[in-house]
Amino acid sequence: MSRPPFLTLPPCARAHRLSTSRGEFAVHDAQPSSPPRGTVLLVPGFTGSKEDFIALLEPIAAAGYRAVAVDGRGQHETEGPRDEAAYALGELARDVLAQAEALGGDGGGVHLLGHSLGGLISRAAVLDDASPFRSLTIMSCGPAAICAAQQERTRLLVAALGAYDMGTVWLEMRRADGESAPAAPVPPELDAFLRRRWMGTAPEQLMATGRQLTAEPDRTAELAAVPLPKHVISGAVDYAWPVPSIDAMAKELSAVRTVVEGAEHSPNAERPGPTAEALVRFWDLS
Repeated sequence: MSRPPFLTLPPCARAHRLSTSRGEFAVHDAQPSSPPRGTVLLVPGFTGSKEDFIALLEPIAAAGYRAVAVDGRGQHETEGPRDEAAYALGELARDVLAQAEALGGDGGGVHLLGHSLGGLISRAAVLDDASPFRSLTIMSCGPAAICAAQQERTRLLVAALGAYDMGTVWLEMRRADGESAPAAPVPPELDAFLRRRWMGTAPEQLMATGRQLTAEPDRTAELAAVPLPKHVISGAVDYAWPVPSIDAMAKELSAVRTVVEGAEHSPNAERPGPTAEALVRFWDLS
């Protein structure tokens, strides 16, 4: 899961709830100091939340763009039903379309960015209806299902979520992570946030989207036919999708390709400075 480098919103941003035709969504909304040059919608990934983009908000706003990071339905601070059917990919894609409609993009369309699972959701939204969007950025997401090793890990997680409560699964994940790859100590404030986010996410959301990650078909050819500027960005290493598969997808899409050196699966959190620079360069030309 992504770990934001800090949790305090910059002065340009505020937390509120975005009202849409499909309900309200918790967002972090960063506004530039002058009329925005465009609006960016940031969609998080599996086990993620709007906080995964917190380090991008200030540099994006400083470049003149309004940046809105969202908790999807059933994620963190956005409520969701206790029904897996509510989290089918098509349902989540329609949520993104409703969010884009609510934001409006100042009449010029919304720049859409999806991270990891958010990339698959964003792709589905664009394939359903590209008209609300000015561009599409796919971040740390490949053309189809996650790699075999991550499929097995995700299936185990989905099975555990069906058998145990969220608190028990959280403790087991932390134990397993510590045994497989002992990590540097996490600051107490961040550790508390990660647990709070996990406990606030609907298990049905995690089970449904986890299954989607293990079964997603390759829809690259369909997306390539959509006449929308496209950008594919990732770290130099990625544990969920091999970087060569991300490269190949970008080539088939005729997309702008950015590799953020020193970053892995979450360049938005791991190297926010160069990531924001690459994003703004793309949006400036879109």
